[in-house]
Amino acid sequence: MVSKDLQSVKQRFGIIGSDTILDHAINVAVQVASTDLSVLITGESGVGKERFPQIIHEYSARKHFPCIAVNCGAIPEGTIDSELFGHEKGSFTGAISDRKGYFEVADKGTIFLDEVGELPLTTQVRLLRVLETGEFIKVGSSKVQKCDVRVVAATNLDIPKAIAEGRFREDLYYRLNSVPISVPPLRNRGTDIYLLFRKFAVDFAEKYQMPPISLTDEARQLLLHYPWPGNVRQLKNITEQISVLETKREITKDVLLNYLPNQRANNLPALSSLSSSDKSFSNEREILYQVLFDMKKDMNDLKKLVNDIIQSGNVDTSHLSVSDIQTMQTVFPESYTQPSPSVVSSPTTINTGVTSGGSSSKIKDQRDIQDMEEYVEENLSLDEVEKEMIRKALERNNNKRKYAAQDLNISERTLYRKIKEYGLE
Repeated sequence: MVSKDLQSVKQRFGIIGSDTILDHAINVAVQVASTDLSVLITGESGVGKERFPQIIHEYSARKHFPCIAVNCGAIPEGTIDSELFGHEKGSFTGAISDRKGYFEVADKGTIFLDEVGELPLTTQVRLLRVLETGEFIKVGSSKVQKCDVRVVAATNLDIPKAIAEGRFREDLYYRLNSVPISVPPLRNRGTDIYLLFRKFAVDFAEKYQMPPISLTDEARQLLLHYPWPGNVRQLKNITEQISVLETKREITKDVLLNYLPNQRANNLPALSSLSSSDKSFSNEREILYQVLFDMKKDMNDLKKLVNDIIQSGNVDTSHLSVSDIQTMQTVFPESYTQPSPSVVSSPTTINTGVTSGGSSSKIKDQRDIQDMEEYVEENLSLDEVEKEMIRKALERNNNKRKYAAQDLNISERTLYRKIKEYGLE
């Protein structure tokens, strides 16, 4: 495709950028549009995969027929077959009439299966039959029906890994993957990031009737080097927030940092030092790491607070027992001083100085503290950690499950299941 034609496609479908990988993906979509081959679009969440089914449909001979987009991850597992293939009256509780499924409605057109990796295995078998023979059976029916539908699918999952784990059928993968299209993440698109920011800034200025925001040189560099885990969707949301909330229209680096809360978290040494093979850790393991970091920080802050109070001499020890004082000496051996005489009224004495056995006692105390911390970490329930992380994500996103799922890097369906499982509804 010549450059002029490529630019016209971008203008028609609102695609901004000049990244070579993105241009290649657009070219492939246009070239495959005239065929009936199935297409599998891969890429991270928020990169704009939904634009490519539109390109394929509009440049195909099916453009005068329906194009239906289905978010497979947002449909409950118990109703997904009915949504896709329809059902007969009385086939299950609540089926008060016949219903056409998406495949029947989209006959001779295109159906876009977003988040296809979230489909249950039983539904994957039905979908495979449609792709191979063009036939399907409604739920509760024994009649075979025909349909002529072009299938375009998209996913942000690592499908080969899902196949190895038994979560996705290998034969279905090869049927869907007749023509693969890979959409690059925003962090790999260089100056496209700033072009998108300017476009969003102008759009929101018109929408809210205010001057567009701009960036200082330092803020622009921060924008270009931020990893953008939420990709174009995250950039658009942050641009809208800044446009509405900031009174000064020139945005500095410090102001922009306030809207990028995950930057420091992404630079944690324990996470950034992982090799490529280690990045296959489950979401639960990543959540556990984050919570352990938070717990360690809270413990250090608490120790520092108590240590400062003890050193200031404002601690009233008159009400403490001998065992309480011994405990404080164990935890804060360097800071705790001799208590008032009123406390040590019993024959038992407490040595705060270093005696002949002081060094070994202090070493023993420090080992006890380390053992206690290891015991707490080892006995921490993974379910409790996961529950707490989900609760915090919901709070950060004002109970908007869609954004909470993106924050946790899990699918909406998985989040719904976890919320129900932990009673967080």
